[in-house]
Amino acid sequence: MNLAVPIPESVRGSALPRTIDLGYPSNRYAVGASAASALAARLLGGSWPEAALVGVNAFAAWACARELDPDHAQTATVALPLAAVTAWMGRPARPLAAAALLSGVRALSGTTGRVDAGMDVPALAGLTALAALSGDRAAALPVAGAAALTPGLEKPWVAALALLPGLRATPSASVPATLVALAALLAAPRLAAPEAVTAEADQGGRVLPGRVRRSRQVAGATVGAAVVAGQAASVLPLAVAALAVGLRRAAR
Repeated sequence: MNLAVPIPESVRGSALPRTIDLGYPSNRYAVGASAASALAARLLGGSWPEAALVGVNAFAAWACARELDPDHAQTATVALPLAAVTAWMGRPARPLAAAALLSGVRALSGTTGRVDAGMDVPALAGLTALAALSGDRAAALPVAGAAALTPGLEKPWVAALALLPGLRATPSASVPATLVALAALLAAPRLAAPEAVTAEADQGGRVLPGRVRRSRQVAGATVGAAVVAGQAASVLPLAVAALAVGLRRAAR
């Protein structure tokens, strides 16, 4: 039985939507472990909104790792619980920031195999602007980079939207998130080094190694910018994913 979440015909050419097919063990793990992370956070004394944010960050880290390392599901397997623990101990990324991070690396990596400028430029520009206005300016960098660097889009003006002034205060410093981000930066040379990619894109063709490498480079730059700006919590899912990729490559 096909348990994939269907993608509407009108957006199947977009670089952004992907299905969650529960026929794959890795996808079942992602959904189940994210839900379990949220439940554990609730049982440990967090409110339901706080617990939900832990689950969101856990799933977003898993999904970002799948985009940064499409050949190795185990990277995402490691990223999920690390993100859940870090989010619980410190301050998690807000849902909009998590969505911006994931959308940016997905478009950069090209894992869907398609791009539609008519849909994707407005979507990426909107996420960039919303993340910046919400105060999560570091989280706006991957979507801004995706609009500027994705073949078929290449709209550098979108990057200016990441400079919009925030309409609310940014998250306060989070020691656990900062430590994870610093660890990810130490692993950045491994993260950004060239590597073969054999994964197939969702809608046909191969995922290109050059695009995955560019996605990893943008991820590393985003984490570095977040540390400098004191916004490590805003990029927690991406920092965890980048660290997991670096650790996987270092262990080879």
